[in-house]
Amino acid sequence: MTKYLLVITTVPDAEVGQIVAEKIIQERLAACVTLSAPSQSLYWWQGKITQDQEHILFVKTKKEAYRKLEEKIRQFHPYDFPEIIALPVFAGSKDYLNWIDDETQTTGKIRDIFF
Repeated sequence: MTKYLLVITTVPDAEVGQIVAEKIIQERLAACVTLSAPSQSLYWWQGKITQDQEHILFVKTKKEAYRKLEEKIRQFHPYDFPEIIALPVFAGSKDYLNWIDDETQTTGKIRDIFF
């Protein structure tokens, strides 16, 4: 079982990405949010293939913060149902993972919500 997650979400532009990232960091739901440069997304939407420019947020957090993190993303995200994908971090540099521990505040017991 892993303690850390990399959460990925896409946003329509850098301005929205900045807002979502700041809210996540202000509430200490993650240690770091990386906002990518624009990228092209192709996807099925309402029965047809759509292409849009989006930015990707890479959120470094702890598993026990996921539920509140997802709620915060949904609160400030403009999409009807945003992409929110959590990937387990099975290994990483000890110093970096310790930093995630120090900077991400969580309360309560760790629950097995994924793995």
